[in-house]
Amino acid sequence: MTLLEVIATTVSDARAAERGGADRLELVTAMGEGGLTPSIGLIEAVVDAVGIPVNVTVRPHSRSFVYDADDDYAVMTRDVRAIARTGANGIIAGMLRADGWVDTEGLARVIEAADGLQLTFHRAFDEARDLVAAFDTLLRFDAVTNVLTSGGKPSVLAAEAMIARLIERSKGTRCTVLAGAGLSAEAVAPFVASTGGRAMHGRAMHFGSGVRVDGKALAPVDEERVRRVRALLDAPGRD
Repeated sequence: MTLLEVIATTVSDARAAERGGADRLELVTAMGEGGLTPSIGLIEAVVDAVGIPVNVTVRPHSRSFVYDADDDYAVMTRDVRAIARTGANGIIAGMLRADGWVDTEGLARVIEAADGLQLTFHRAFDEARDLVAAFDTLLRFDAVTNVLTSGGKPSVLAAEAMIARLIERSKGTRCTVLAGAGLSAEAVAPFVASTGGRAMHGRAMHFGSGVRVDGKALAPVDEERVRRVRALLDAPGRD
């Protein structure tokens, strides 16, 4: 089965995504800034409203993915501890050093604060100096169970070779390559076919604007578009 993750920014988004067949949510706010940490009130409301897992983005600002060792991480770890008390399924975060390598010290601090919650390393990954080396670094952290990536390109559809390479590298690990950015219902079948589409825990696809009204990033989630993607992913021959 292909896991389908959908971005939600409101309770109504979350409900529409679940009704359409999403398996998991990425809950964020400020989509226009690439996604920031949502309020605790929103997190609690979404967790109460749906029966599917809710993963929550932790990103204190949109300036970059390089965070201050004191102030930024103090905010992030406070947010993570608060999120862990809401019943959310996991944390979504990503951090780099100024030289383009994964900030392993910062990542360890966030994982410790998460107190057992799984972590998705988000598209900060796509700005890493070397994607394969960055992926190997993340494999050293048992808590990192997903890496959300567009293969280092603005659209994942332009990075099929890299996605396939990362998926191959993920085999035999607990880490899933979560392909996202630029996906649409029309592109699902050929993309899965060209990348192999598998990791140890199955396929994983991440949708944002591709399942929103008129394909617009700031529009509401379109339940029928989610349902169409779900049907395409479940069609015979997709396994």
